[in-house]
Amino acid sequence: MDDFKRFFGRGLAVLLPSILTLWLLWQAFVFLFNNVAEPINRGIRVIVVEVAPRVTPEDQRPDFMTVEPGDIDEFLASPDGRPFRGRSTTAVREHLVRRQLGEFWSQRWYLQAAGLLAAIMLIYLAGLLLGNYLGRRFYARVERLISQIPGFKQVYPHVKQVVDLIMGERKVAFRRVVMVQYPRRGIWTMGLVTSDSISTIHDAAGVPCIAVFIPSTPTPFTGFAITVPRDEAIDVPMSIDEAIRFFITGGTLVPDRFVPPGASKPDLDDAQTRPTKAAEAVGNGRPQR
Repeated sequence: MDDFKRFFGRGLAVLLPSILTLWLLWQAFVFLFNNVAEPINRGIRVIVVEVAPRVTPEDQRPDFMTVEPGDIDEFLASPDGRPFRGRSTTAVREHLVRRQLGEFWSQRWYLQAAGLLAAIMLIYLAGLLLGNYLGRRFYARVERLISQIPGFKQVYPHVKQVVDLIMGERKVAFRRVVMVQYPRRGIWTMGLVTSDSISTIHDAAGVPCIAVFIPSTPTPFTGFAITVPRDEAIDVPMSIDEAIRFFITGGTLVPDRFVPPGASKPDLDDAQTRPTKAAEAVGNGRPQR
């Protein structure tokens, strides 16, 4: 049973990141398809139904645009056609053409992808038009107008900040990794330098200060922003990615070059099977010093 727990945990640790990544990507794709691509597909089908009869000769129309009188009678006699009873033959014919086109559309994956491709092109064109000077000025005015709508103005600024942080051209850049004494002297905490703080704090402290973001574990996107004198922060020769991995794992993943001489990195299997000194002391009836 102990071997099963150990190897099951090891297998879960290996497979879970890949499974969660694939699941998140799939959920993102489903969201985009259902909320962006499918509405565009419906709009394309409406345009086809309205335009195709006017530009296509009757003898050259595809099967999904052909509705026989018997099809109309059969549809009106069915439960689905009950709401259309009493309507004109033209309205019923248009509804049947839309339904047949929807069935024809859903059976062909390349037509299903048309909405997604159209969405990608529309987003590209929006970025192209709004990326220049006039486009930015126009969009800034639109943002000011919609930001005054009650309810919308309480949500939009925060959503925009998150999107700008993740996808904006001016992303929040962590400059370097430092160690500071926080939350009190004697306790060293790793943080990420974000800026040179603000002039008010410089004037109050009387010395140059820096702003340091202290991430929380295991969610480093939340934490505390503190200001410390510049000469009290010790630079750590560690990359931002290595520091973030350190925060996420609670200090477990430490680069080999930072392991103290004579010490070894903890072995996961040994940690699961070997009792700690505290546990041995309790088992022997002796308190740990």
